[in-house]
Amino acid sequence: MPDSHAMASDPGGPSASARRQRPAHLLFEPQAAEPEAERFFDLESIDDPAELLRRSTELALAFRAAAERATDFQAVAAAQLADPRRFDALSDAEIAERADWTPDYAAKMIEYGRGLLQPRRHED
Repeated sequence: MPDSHAMASDPGGPSASARRQRPAHLLFEPQAAEPEAERFFDLESIDDPAELLRRSTELALAFRAAAERATDFQAVAAAQLADPRRFDALSDAEIAERADWTPDYAAKMIEYGRGLLQPRRHED
């Protein structure tokens, strides 16, 4: 059985021919693909103004709902980071810096998040 290390280091072995092969030089540069026109949920392709209003309103409401939900998650995270029971609790100013908020807004978000974290109380 031949020694594989010897074959790999042998200048006449199979790996030597593989090292000598190089890609062919290109005689021309491939054309760059044309950049696609920016599309926003295909709204620009809707010709009917009534349909455009319906679809764009639908999207605006969906984005608004998503933004509100994301804000709730931000508030919960801020409240958790500011929890004084954590050994690594952050101050309002530190949270504000991380979230690109003012310290006053961070304090309000922390308080809002604490409210979201409270167990829901059933009204009798």
